Amino acid sequence: MADLSPQELRVLAAVADSGGFSAAGAFLGLSQSAVSHSVRGSEAKVGAVLFERGRGGASPTPAGERAVALARRILRMYEVLGAEARGAGRDTVAGVLRIAAFRSAALHLLPPALERLTARHPGIRPEVRVVRELGAGTAGEVAAGRADLAIATLNAGGGGAGGGVGGATGATGSVPAGAAAPGRLLTGLLREEAYALVHPAGHPDPRSLPLLDWDENCGSYTRDWWRAQDWIPRATVKAEDDGMVLTMVGRGLGMAILPELSLREATDAVDITGLGPSGPVRHVGYVTAPESASTLAVRALIRELRSEAG
Repeated sequence: MADLSPQELRVLAAVADSGGFSAAGAFLGLSQSAVSHSVRGSEAKVGAVLFERGRGGASPTPAGERAVALARRILRMYEVLGAEARGAGRDTVAGVLRIAAFRSAALHLLPPALERLTARHPGIRPEVRVVRELGAGTAGEVAAGRADLAIATLNAGGGGAGGGVGGATGATGSVPAGAAAPGRLLTGLLREEAYALVHPAGHPDPRSLPLLDWDENCGSYTRDWWRAQDWIPRATVKAEDDGMVLTMVGRGLGMAILPELSLREATDAVDITGLGPSGPVRHVGYVTAPESASTLAVRALIRELRSEAG
């Protein structure tokens, strides 16, 4: 198979990102026919159809999704090559560092780590995207080549992603801890945090309240515990995120079961009760691609995240 050139990789990524050959051409400064010719050439080299063409534009086939993800990751290595070479043998590194994180991690875990990172390496420019832990979640951003590192919920049991608790629908973005994540990504555990019962302050019988939940909550690592709790009803109220759940609990609208990072925003309007040694625990870690794991900026960020996690 003939190698794909960097320009061919850029065309594949642009078509996937823009949803069509014309839009990709406008972005790259090429004609539609030049983009179409490039894609046909790439498909011939790869030996697979990479895009479905239609009136509405172009969408990646399963083969195309994989090819585009790898194209983005390869192009990213071209981008960081200069910074890596200049940083070799020095005690500093520069350049853009792309990070995906779920909301509570972006609010509470990431900022102090980034503060220390940029103090030590002023040339690093973090770009943080908040991504919901649904479907592929934050790890999916790394697999797709859109992030260099993600803060993700890890499934310590090694099973697949699981549905949300309390009747929530949709799969969470949890990935196995300690080894290969989807797309042969690398993971590392940063912290374990217990869940707690949260209820309106001073309520005489919080377990009698309706359950408040959000779709990202929980996953396969807590499913067994939830099934065994006959006092927990199905969620009757769904919120957009954990911060909204906490606010609604403080307003007396119900109880919730939240992990420690989410509880850092708790006010005097709520009481927090531990669930005991058999209660569920969430595992939070980092996810990165093998090629990114060896770069100076990602290694420096992982060091700071581990330091923050204690």
